[in-house]
Amino acid sequence: MTEPSINNSSQKKWFYPLIYALLLIMGILIGAFLVAKQQTPEEMASSQEQQRKVDYVLDYILDRYVDSLTPKKLEENTITAMLKQLDPHSAYIPAADFKEENEPLQGNFHGIGVEFNIVNDTICVVHPIEGGPSERLGIKAGDRIVKIDGKNAAGIKISNKKVFEWLRGEENTKVNVLIKRGSQKELLDFTITRGEIPIYSVDVSFMATADVGYIKISRFSASTYKEFRKGFNKLAKQNMKKLIIDLRGNGGGYLQTAAEIADEFLSEGMLIVYTKGRNGEGQKFYATETGSFENKPLVILIDEGSASASEIVSGALQDNDRATIIGRRSFGKGLVQEQKEFPDGSAIRLTVARYYTPSGRCIQKPYNKGLEAYYSEEFDRYENGEMLHPDSIHFADSLKYKTVSGKTVYGGGGIMPDIFVPIDTTYRSSYLNKVFYKGLVSDFAFAYADKNRSQFASYKNATEYVKKYQATSALLQEFVDFAAQKGVPENKAQIKKSKEYLLRELKALIGRNLFDNEAYYPTLLQEEKVYQEALKVLNKN
Repeated sequence: MTEPSINNSSQKKWFYPLIYALLLIMGILIGAFLVAKQQTPEEMASSQEQQRKVDYVLDYILDRYVDSLTPKKLEENTITAMLKQLDPHSAYIPAADFKEENEPLQGNFHGIGVEFNIVNDTICVVHPIEGGPSERLGIKAGDRIVKIDGKNAAGIKISNKKVFEWLRGEENTKVNVLIKRGSQKELLDFTITRGEIPIYSVDVSFMATADVGYIKISRFSASTYKEFRKGFNKLAKQNMKKLIIDLRGNGGGYLQTAAEIADEFLSEGMLIVYTKGRNGEGQKFYATETGSFENKPLVILIDEGSASASEIVSGALQDNDRATIIGRRSFGKGLVQEQKEFPDGSAIRLTVARYYTPSGRCIQKPYNKGLEAYYSEEFDRYENGEMLHPDSIHFADSLKYKTVSGKTVYGGGGIMPDIFVPIDTTYRSSYLNKVFYKGLVSDFAFAYADKNRSQFASYKNATEYVKKYQATSALLQEFVDFAAQKGVPENKAQIKKSKEYLLRELKALIGRNLFDNEAYYPTLLQEEKVYQEALKVLNKN
């Protein structure tokens, strides 16, 4: 005996709006996004036939498919599959994910304003964000959040996702938290009004030497240029004459923001980047008269994690002979996406153009072997020796271009640095991999800083901490004992190999828990080879 079929006529009445919505989306994709040529009658007839085919297939699936389907799920799967066939960066963003996807690029979200770690199944405040609601109320680093709106938040195997869900919310809404502070017996009761919390994209700016400044940019968001100017002006007041901009691991962001940053270093009229769509249409971005560091020594740091907007900046400065690029070949993302939002809160990002550096390089790496091969290409670089030896990279003559002064640069997949610095593997060990994979280094650093806050209070600021605090062998042994308790047994030979790196990481992470990135990066970079090469180049300049 077979299951009774669903009434076709009622099913169609219910699902036809979905079908036509899907067809409308397809129409948007082929019509509004792409500049298509005028169709002939024959082409129009063919297009209509294709639409009828899609109509029939969707109707047939909804009528007869063996498993139950919701209209929303089918819609999202259809769009996702359609975009995946185009290129690695065209994508569908469901309404549920849209806000979270865009927050880093918008540069803010709404919440209570704390950085936190979950330690021993308890939410521990690492830092209240400067100027945020929590800082204004007096919440401090080291506070433990044990209840949120009357619900237990400790000892319940709480996740980061659940913390975000409970603490974030609409602006001006309230959330009540109970906090355990130090050895105080009574819990502290705070009612916090949620506010706009910045997501910083400039991680740190500090003076590396008496005349060399350093600025680390983690993404190119709507607020990046403003943050950059703030950091730059701070360094300018400290007699900065040379500058390092660190774009390593920076996956990109807004093209316009990248152009604004590059403009700071280029003379008026210099080409920064240009885009070209399917039919040759596009934009050109030129430097304006607003640059504030146009003639002083400049180094840009890149690696295999530097993509998109990072490559716009480094490519523009390399092609105009304006900066020395140091590091390893960048990712190779030269595709421009346009975002289209829909009334239900979802969106698609469609590739509408490629961008080109001033010399004419399109630095998009090939993606004709599928998504898996595209995203595993970084691993392939390591396997074929490119991360260790620059002479393992070979470029065809057709991929050679010339800068303004006639220097040879290369296209075909990422920005190749002027000075190659191999990845450092000398300190690596399986012990190091295990303790980092389990998060034990950061957990120990937080606990150690929290336990010894009174001792660290003698350091007035991050600069004093970096100069004076010494991470000792005793600290390392304390960590090794901690790791052993957490399931990673001591291995003397491997610990000896990784000792200096571990000590530097511990000092840096303890510093971050005390003084944020102002202590973290200056500590971490002290022996870092790419950074040291940058200082060497600028000292010669």
